[in-house]
Amino acid sequence: MKKIEAIIRRTRFEDVKEALLAADIEWFSYYDVRGVGKTREGRIYRGIVYDTSSIERILISIVVRDKNVEKTVQAVMQAARTGEIGDGRIFIIPVEDSIRIRTGERGDIALYNAEQEK
Repeated sequence: MKKIEAIIRRTRFEDVKEALLAADIEWFSYYDVRGVGKTREGRIYRGIVYDTSSIERILISIVVRDKNVEKTVQAVMQAARTGEIGDGRIFIIPVEDSIRIRTGERGDIALYNAEQEK
């Protein structure tokens, strides 16, 4: 199992969500996050300079079986890419175990219902 964390532009979230659903990734968590990037510039709005070094993004967190890692990464990359600086990052982290609280099932089966297995 792997945990995939993707930091993406807020404007691309709906596209990424649809791409994940199309790739049969039916559950994930997401969070509004802020970060600091390489680009630093002040934006002027109505005569006031605003610091834009703090960037608003969405962090998507997904735990998938090993066989679903590549299709999940490809779905996120294709949907989140604009080709401009600041498209985001994807991190793949090993997951040692998972446990379904309701049934006590452990491992891969705890991620998905057995009757949904394809």
